[in-house]
Amino acid sequence: MNIAFIGLGQMGQAIAHNLLKGDHTLTVFNRSRDKAESLLQAGASWADTPAEAVAEADVVFTMVSDDAALRNITLGDFGFLTALPEGGIHVSCSTISPETARELAEQHRQKNTEYVACPVFGKPEAAQAAKLWICTSGSQSAKDQVGPLLELIGQGTYDFGDDVGAANVVKLAGNFMIGCAIEAMAEAFTLGEKNGVDRKAMWELFSNTLFASPVYKNYGKMIAEEAYQPVGASPALIRKDIRLVLDTAQQSMVPMPFGMVVFQQLTATVAKGIDNIDWAGFAGEVSENAGVGKR
Repeated sequence: MNIAFIGLGQMGQAIAHNLLKGDHTLTVFNRSRDKAESLLQAGASWADTPAEAVAEADVVFTMVSDDAALRNITLGDFGFLTALPEGGIHVSCSTISPETARELAEQHRQKNTEYVACPVFGKPEAAQAAKLWICTSGSQSAKDQVGPLLELIGQGTYDFGDDVGAANVVKLAGNFMIGCAIEAMAEAFTLGEKNGVDRKAMWELFSNTLFASPVYKNYGKMIAEEAYQPVGASPALIRKDIRLVLDTAQQSMVPMPFGMVVFQQLTATVAKGIDNIDWAGFAGEVSENAGVGKR
């Protein structure tokens, strides 16, 4: 296939490199060309605009920061929608609102192109290792066509039907659940610390017994050690995601009080200008409020 890839942050670069491992051609675009250099050296081609990137594409992948950025590269003055060949498929990996996904899918339908929602779970190192967990929704024919490409980037794909917004609801729900786990561990470990119990010893117990899962093992280690590197996603970026969770909950008439707790903790971290840590670093708000913070 001829593939275009737009958005070369940490995740985008890793996914694009794995797509190059298949027998496909790859054209890339990013606001800053320097982030494309490793891909260009690996055989990708550069495009000066999103529209130029998709001119001969069968499939275009996008991985950008938010709804506004996705709308701009798709529908803006130099957006790719009008240039994507008829029958082309847009695979959107960004964490966006389900409403934006549905809006873009309708715009694609009017141009005789397809839109597949394809948000992913996993940190940049998981993306590099092609170990992402992938959620999809959209037309079955489009999902079938891009299925072999998704096998190049992930360890498993879970399909959520024809409604393109569904996969984004799942992605938002997953980020909400991770945020709640971070808050719960921060509170539990801080309670232990205030009572003379070693934080790391608590993490070792819980992550190997009651909560033996990747979230508790990986984020839990950061929280136990109060060391929030490397940065998988910044507090500001995930604050955006949790805001989308709360917006979707309000529209759906679903009370989500825990979501507001996570949002307020992230807001406090962002308001302090802390942006050089992983988003799990909002756990530091709990420690600081208890008078034991190292951050």
